[in-house]
Amino acid sequence: MSVKIFVIGAGAWGTALAQAARLAGNDVVLVGRDRASVEQVNSAHTLKSYLGDIALDPGLVAQTGFAGLETADAILMVVPAQATRATLAAIGPEPLAGKPVILCAKGLEMATNDRQSQILFELAPDAEPFVLSGPSFAHDVAAGKPTAITLAGPTIERAEAIGSLLASDSFRPYASGDIVGVEMCGALKNVYALGAGAIEGAGLGLSARSAFLARAYAELGRMIAAMGGSEATLSGLAGIGDLALSCTSSQSRNYRFGMALGQGGSVKDIEASGMGLAEGLFTAPVAKAVAERQVIDAPLVSAVDLLISGRARIDAIVPMLMRRPLKREQ
Repeated sequence: MSVKIFVIGAGAWGTALAQAARLAGNDVVLVGRDRASVEQVNSAHTLKSYLGDIALDPGLVAQTGFAGLETADAILMVVPAQATRATLAAIGPEPLAGKPVILCAKGLEMATNDRQSQILFELAPDAEPFVLSGPSFAHDVAAGKPTAITLAGPTIERAEAIGSLLASDSFRPYASGDIVGVEMCGALKNVYALGAGAIEGAGLGLSARSAFLARAYAELGRMIAAMGGSEATLSGLAGIGDLALSCTSSQSRNYRFGMALGQGGSVKDIEASGMGLAEGLFTAPVAKAVAERQVIDAPLVSAVDLLISGRARIDAIVPMLMRRPLKREQ
């Protein structure tokens, strides 16, 4: 069944998801801020600044502004996590009332510690919340390479229904009813990717990186449970799937940023080099604050926060972690 889908945010991920929605047979409108990029999508059917020479479906329509949003059957929110509140405020609650809003940003809001669905509920309480997360790189999705993700909704039945609108031969959503767990996986995998990248950048070896990944998995489970999510989500695409991808591949911006930190770079200098947004930088201090408030044992989140704040270097942080009291694995 073809429906009308608006995708808010014309960066790499937003454009890739717009392409996926179009390949699923839907009428798709991509909303961006940059007029030149919008024109490039409409006329050349590319977005070279983000996706290189990947050809976009000629039926994908791009625009600036939210005109026509009230006609959408579903809306994908694909702006950076720290921009979600401002974007929702600019849209207003009325065009979103009663509509499925699929939140695709991965991160916790710095000012409030809120998850993305909490921001949506505050600004558009009558919208129907969904969360999309899982192992996926924008270039793969835009190029039509096979990708499987998790789509969480208020009920698993609603997630199945909305997921069927996005499904194609190259894009496969798996339904979940665990919005909280999927959001926490998506947000914290960026933090752990920074840490895993730092281990790689510092030349500490694959054994250390694998140990970090396994302990991050356990720590993430504690965080999910404390926030009211299901630890079973850890074993799926949003959990171990995204964690493994983001913590082992240099295609991940957070992993690349972590590598530069491990090589001795400062956050300021790395950002100045033009590496791009690493959402984990914003989420790490929020996750640390949440762990402290909930009394959750989260030494890896704390270690990444130490690293990005510049209060300690990787060569000092690793011995601190290794000297923690020994404990049972479970």
